[in-house]
Amino acid sequence: MELDPLILSRIQFAFVVSFHAIFPVFTIGLASYIAVLEGLAFKTRNPIWEKLSAFWTKVFAVVFGMGVVSGIVMSFQFGTNWSNFAQASANFLGPMLSYEVVTAFFLEAAFLGVLLFGRDKVPAGVHLFAAIMVALGTFISSFWILSANSWLHTPAGAELRDGTFFVTSWSEAIFNPSFPYRFMHMGLASFLTGGFVVAGVSAWYLLRGREVEANKKALSMCLWLLLFIAPTQAVVGDFHGLNTLEHQPAKVAAMEGNWETSRNVPLLLFALPDQENQTNRFEIGVPNLASFILTHEWDGEVPGLNEVAVDEQPPVALVFWSFRVMVGLGLLMIAFGVTGLILRAGGRYWRSPWFLQGLRFMSITPFFAVLAGWIVTESGRAPWLVYGMMTHAEGLTPSLTGGMALFSLIGYIVVYALVFSAGVYYLMRVLYVGLEDTHEDDEHEAERPKRPFSATHVPFEIEHHDDNLVGTAKPIKQGGH
Repeated sequence: MELDPLILSRIQFAFVVSFHAIFPVFTIGLASYIAVLEGLAFKTRNPIWEKLSAFWTKVFAVVFGMGVVSGIVMSFQFGTNWSNFAQASANFLGPMLSYEVVTAFFLEAAFLGVLLFGRDKVPAGVHLFAAIMVALGTFISSFWILSANSWLHTPAGAELRDGTFFVTSWSEAIFNPSFPYRFMHMGLASFLTGGFVVAGVSAWYLLRGREVEANKKALSMCLWLLLFIAPTQAVVGDFHGLNTLEHQPAKVAAMEGNWETSRNVPLLLFALPDQENQTNRFEIGVPNLASFILTHEWDGEVPGLNEVAVDEQPPVALVFWSFRVMVGLGLLMIAFGVTGLILRAGGRYWRSPWFLQGLRFMSITPFFAVLAGWIVTESGRAPWLVYGMMTHAEGLTPSLTGGMALFSLIGYIVVYALVFSAGVYYLMRVLYVGLEDTHEDDEHEAERPKRPFSATHVPFEIEHHDDNLVGTAKPIKQGGH
């Protein structure tokens, strides 16, 4: 069987990006949460806030490390599998990635060490400032990456001449038509991810009766956040959909499973898209609702896939079902936010086992929602690499063979499996220990001198010899240590 390097390269890039995306979307939200905890600790001097911040900073460090490792090698694929695209888009993507390094990575590198190791070693205000700078750095990083990605969907401020993109307006290219909506959508997704993970972990601790007061506060904060952020995400998603309808109508047609351009289009709850025959084999829908959502008119006209050449249509079934997974999980998030508000009466939100168990389950759903959303976004663009200007086939490395693509794909899977296994192992260790020893560990760390081999810190006492006033050091025995 002949191996198709284009298909294998697309699978490889999809795998690497999907694996990497779950880490930034969590750390962006978690960094902001840590900054809020540091602010509360600085203002109130309540040790509970400091304990929560110290614990979640440890979680942040592990996940941030996994994100860095998985993200560094991601850009290599531009040169190995997509060299035509890399060469054609270098005038725009090269500076964009450089801006991310200069403005975001340097900022995070400068203050991440202070956040991780500076507690009790720098003034509280400096530690708070470091937390804020790390949170700001994560958003700056996402700004440049999402701007570059949005440009692939709505290329603006550039023109293609002799196979090379030339920037004609940096402001139009950076703030391209889909970027504001995509940036807000991903920012809110990050808050939802961080909020549900913290809520789920806090619920697990509450079910086990561990650090009840601290985890009750953490859960309360997250439920307030989710109550407002989840519905806001639905509104922003609606605006994002309208923007997509304007600039990428074929993607919206695939999301809705709509083949014929028509009015009074139903919102399909279930369908089996048959792309070969350009129809749906089975449909269950709500009359006129798709027209109303997309045009804000009950009889609004919705574009169909029949207006697009068959070889330029995205994979309809994949886009159609991924979109429904994303929306379904979003509605479930809204339901949990509202339920948390109802259960606040009498403090039932932290004493209802069924609700806490539900939050444990919900802690993983934002990751699936983000992955489903990325599938809709990226698969819905197919077969275009730069929408309307360059296809995937045109951006592929000419000399790449199917065997080479398969070999690198297997390599990425093996390496990422090792990275993920190691990261999850250390993350589980942090979660298992919990908040109980967080403050004590920080105190020991603060007392430990910073010199070589200080990690093997063992207290010594001096044994004096009266005859020559020379002392001999010997270790103090401390409870078996």
